[in-house]
Amino acid sequence: MSIIKRGNSKCWYIQFQLNGRTYIKSSRTTVKKLAEQMESEWRAKLHSQEFMGKKQRITLRAAVDQFVQSKNGTANHYGLIGYAKQVNRLLPSNKFLDELTSHDIERFKQARLSEGVQPQTIKHGLHVVRAAWKFAKKLGFQVGDLEFPQIKLPRYPLRYLADDEERRLLDELDPNREWKGRGPDGKRREHIERMIQDAYDLVILLLDTGARYSEIANIEWSKINLADRTINLWRPKVQNEAVLYMTDRVRDVLVRRASAGKQKYVFVNKAGGPRGYSCQSIRRAIVRAGIRDCSIHTFRHTHASRLIQNGMSVYEVREILGHSDIKTTMRYAHLEQKQVTSKARDVINRLNQKAIEATTPPVATAG
Repeated sequence: MSIIKRGNSKCWYIQFQLNGRTYIKSSRTTVKKLAEQMESEWRAKLHSQEFMGKKQRITLRAAVDQFVQSKNGTANHYGLIGYAKQVNRLLPSNKFLDELTSHDIERFKQARLSEGVQPQTIKHGLHVVRAAWKFAKKLGFQVGDLEFPQIKLPRYPLRYLADDEERRLLDELDPNREWKGRGPDGKRREHIERMIQDAYDLVILLLDTGARYSEIANIEWSKINLADRTINLWRPKVQNEAVLYMTDRVRDVLVRRASAGKQKYVFVNKAGGPRGYSCQSIRRAIVRAGIRDCSIHTFRHTHASRLIQNGMSVYEVREILGHSDIKTTMRYAHLEQKQVTSKARDVINRLNQKAIEATTPPVATAG
């Protein structure tokens, strides 16, 4: 029997391989015997379908749910849940996948555009539909032929924080600043104090490491070595690992947090688990600081841009950011080119100066 528990789910999951394919779904029950019975029935049904040569049908909703469940425990699982809700809202989710048409997919795209949704978000929604369709096909379900519309993503100038913008943002996040609505004698409730401090510390780590939000927000103390001043960073999105060296202010933040008492995670939620995606207070500080066109990901761009502007190459920055494809890092190439052309100017200036000195006759001295 292949009955397992996954993540924090109380329900049993059914997972097994059949003819080289992996099948997985939630039993939606906490009773192990019932889950085992469901697994036996599912296996028997699959054997029967293979023997009869007929493929089982599956609805779009069931296919999407099955795909999202297969990503449980990954960094983008919660994001997929949100996109799946929009898919089920706007597409005929009770239709069987073999009845779904390319026109249905196009209507989903147009509906999202009419709602004013950004192209990148629409692309993520279409990815969920395509991935669910492929996943169902891989599992042997009956699916139709679909063509997915192309989404043209607009190109925007690379956004990173100027030095004065960073100062304004950190001033707004400063736990010691004067806040409207503070309690008597400037006192606040403990959880409010912790929330404010967490937002400030988190932004410092994001700016100085260039890591993705989830990589820092959910990091465990076991990955932090204060003695060696290193952070052992696992990147779920690209499935790679890196050792980052702490800047002075990152180490100061982590030493202070460690001295206050360690839990499993550096940043925790109210239940003591990993912080997760909680950025409202940071976004509000961005607005208060008067910084436009800035998102949480801008901190990562800021880190990379500063490295390149101060002499590091695109290939070196790729290693720092953990990009699996150099094309992703090439968005910063124009900054490197600017550095190269300024170096070229300095070289030519030095050569010209030497040429002038070589052809200038020496000045006669009196005597």
